[in-house]
Amino acid sequence: MLPPRSILIFTVGLLLLLSPSSLPSIDAAEQKQQFAVDGKVLELEESNLDAAISTFDYMLVDFYAPWCGHCKRLSPELDKAAAILAELKQPVVIAKVDADKYSSVASKHEIDGFPTLKIFMHGVPTDYYGPRKADLLVRFLKKFVAPDVAVLNSDSAISEFIEEAGKSFPIFIGFGLKESAISHLAVRYKKKAWFSVAKDFSDKTMELYDFDKVPALVALHPSYNEQSIFYGPFEEKFLEDYIKQSLLPLALPINQDTLKLLKDDERKIVLTIVEDENDERSKGLVKILKAAASANRDLVFAFVGFRQWQDFAESFEVSKKIKLPKMVVWDGNEEYFSVIGSDSVEEEDQGSQITLFLQGYREGSVIQKRITSDSYKAFRNSMIGIGAVILVLVVLLVVTVMQSLKEEPSRDQVDHPSSSSSPSEAREALRSGDKEDKID
Repeated sequence: MLPPRSILIFTVGLLLLLSPSSLPSIDAAEQKQQFAVDGKVLELEESNLDAAISTFDYMLVDFYAPWCGHCKRLSPELDKAAAILAELKQPVVIAKVDADKYSSVASKHEIDGFPTLKIFMHGVPTDYYGPRKADLLVRFLKKFVAPDVAVLNSDSAISEFIEEAGKSFPIFIGFGLKESAISHLAVRYKKKAWFSVAKDFSDKTMELYDFDKVPALVALHPSYNEQSIFYGPFEEKFLEDYIKQSLLPLALPINQDTLKLLKDDERKIVLTIVEDENDERSKGLVKILKAAASANRDLVFAFVGFRQWQDFAESFEVSKKIKLPKMVVWDGNEEYFSVIGSDSVEEEDQGSQITLFLQGYREGSVIQKRITSDSYKAFRNSMIGIGAVILVLVVLLVVTVMQSLKEEPSRDQVDHPSSSSSPSEAREALRSGDKEDKID
């Protein structure tokens, strides 16, 4: 017969390993009665946060601290947005929880600074990096409850769709394309872009979006005033490649917000460091970089100004004494490559110099280097995901149960899992730039 303590541990282990479907369920209507859904921001606590997350299909949660200045400025914007979002056909509930008071909540949801916003879609969290003014926040969140693929039946419907979509996401319009051709990919990339198909449109619309035959998939980047056109082949593999490559503009300006866009992109980054992004010479160089990006879609092209973000630029052995512009190929984490004899870009014939740089990189004429800058590492916050933590705990629990069968019941020693860093998660770390204070 098992000792009482072993029975208890074994029972808890079984409960953790049971699937949710095997546990008693609470009717959704009964769960919603726990919360006053009246267009106001829900005030949640540690005891009812999980219940709220499981109750609502779409919920934006503000993890805040009462002493945080950014949190205080954000609060009235959330109040305004909550009233509008509650009236949608598919409502989005806004809630907030004092993650400073409830430290276990902060730990469970990987809150490293305030405020942190997360969107829970059917219980699955996604970090929110969008605008924080009420009107823009509403427009941003509408995307998550919109149809996966909008069907547009007229020129005016196309214009209205683009206007409503705003500038926060790229927009894909399939002219003469069947909805079924992109529906699967639209679901996969819904968090990152708008998708639509246009069935009826005029020659004027074809001229406006610069395509001369159908089917055609047009990608728009309203905030960068860019567009590209894909004429096929329309098999899923080729479509997905085009969509993934078109999620970013041809030349991405690097800052604390845009750097987050790179976290899920596996391509290497051709990074050009200029003196000042805003001077005319730099703007001219960016145009050339865009042309190079069009011909090299297997790479991401990006640029950063030394004056705009000195700490970041210095991570690549750049200082006030180094002649700029300078180019490197960066893996998005801590490694980058300097192309031998081609890292500097002179003012004359920059197009040819960029071509030689890319040729040297592809031929392997590079020096591999590693970022050692403390200023860059301060931006990184590679934390192990909560799902992995649960997995570790379950494994440890099973091991403990097995060991307890061989040990005396009085033995109480428990091992605690430790967090680890993952280089593949490094790009996500810069979200702390949106927050006023870090958690110590």
